[in-house]
Amino acid sequence: MAAPLKGIKVVELAGLAPGPFAGLLLADYGASVLRIDRPSAGTAVNGDQLTRNKTSITLDLRDPSSHKILLRLLATADVLIDPYRPGVLERLGLAPTEVLQKHNPRLIVARMTGFRRDGKYKDMAGHDINYIAVSGVLSMLGRAGEKPYAPGNILGDFAGGGAVCFQGILLALISRSHTGVGQVVEANMVDGSAYLATFPRLAQKGPMWSGPRGTNVLDSGCPWYDTYETKDAGRYFAVGALEPQFYAALLKGLKLDPKGIPSREDRENWPALREIFTRRFKEKTRKEWEAVFDGTDACATPVLENGELEEAGYEQRPMVHLASTPAVPFTAEQGAWSGGSLVPGDGGVETLRDWLGWEQEKDFSVRKDGALLAVDGKSKI
Repeated sequence: MAAPLKGIKVVELAGLAPGPFAGLLLADYGASVLRIDRPSAGTAVNGDQLTRNKTSITLDLRDPSSHKILLRLLATADVLIDPYRPGVLERLGLAPTEVLQKHNPRLIVARMTGFRRDGKYKDMAGHDINYIAVSGVLSMLGRAGEKPYAPGNILGDFAGGGAVCFQGILLALISRSHTGVGQVVEANMVDGSAYLATFPRLAQKGPMWSGPRGTNVLDSGCPWYDTYETKDAGRYFAVGALEPQFYAALLKGLKLDPKGIPSREDRENWPALREIFTRRFKEKTRKEWEAVFDGTDACATPVLENGELEEAGYEQRPMVHLASTPAVPFTAEQGAWSGGSLVPGDGGVETLRDWLGWEQEKDFSVRKDGALLAVDGKSKI
């Protein structure tokens, strides 16, 4: 069975985090993704670990001959992923509408930025923490009475960035199937992360999320929706027993008599309940609590760590399974755990042959630093 994006050609300008993640999602679902590295990268692996199922060539976009190769690639490509700050493509002579889409009207140019392309932050540098900060999301994260807590770079770079950009590309591909023309996809991590927070933002108008951060039902304020350390220090259990029947199952597993503890209906009792749960979870190891709660409806599960999942042989899978057109399978060796590595130039010559029928020295030459250059004369470029 063919993957759903088989036949889609994607040119990914090398970057870090959100752009490569969008490319990874496209590659995992069958697209042919060619990363464009810069000569300065040399032969060393760059910091990008999101390289599964991709290939690479090196181009010097300031060299007219290398620049020409990119334009020829984009003449037949379906998607270009642009990870640069606003204005970089334009300075390289690759303005999406004025140049690229005149060159190839079917091309989809996916532009990934941190801040919005308008507003007071548009020309500023930033990282994930800055983007979720100005989106309003960071203000919701953290314990009561403590400073906002940045959860790694998952929300901005990946969920609100690369994954949202991937969705935009898919929407543009669907639109192109009706109109025959591509378009510019503008994704940014501020709008992406803010959109992901639609529920808590709207819930702030009601009782579930109306208090300061860390005091609400779903943000660790509630004692039956939180994590607890077990007897083996550093090992935790997660509890999400929201509904009454699940809460009853939790109390049963903890061997707590509902009549002997404070009622959960009164928020004034929450600190006392948390203290009771904290002491009880400390009485057993995480493994012992797994034996108690596995197979029950208590909504109580171990907080598993990536290292132990990998050691146990846990199978990392694509994010969604399509019955008739599944994603490209991947294993630990293909980057499910290690992320893989892609040295600039890896597999790129084969991709050029597959896409365009090009051959080295006939259609392109390779500079000493690895950059590809157009060959004059009978070249197809």
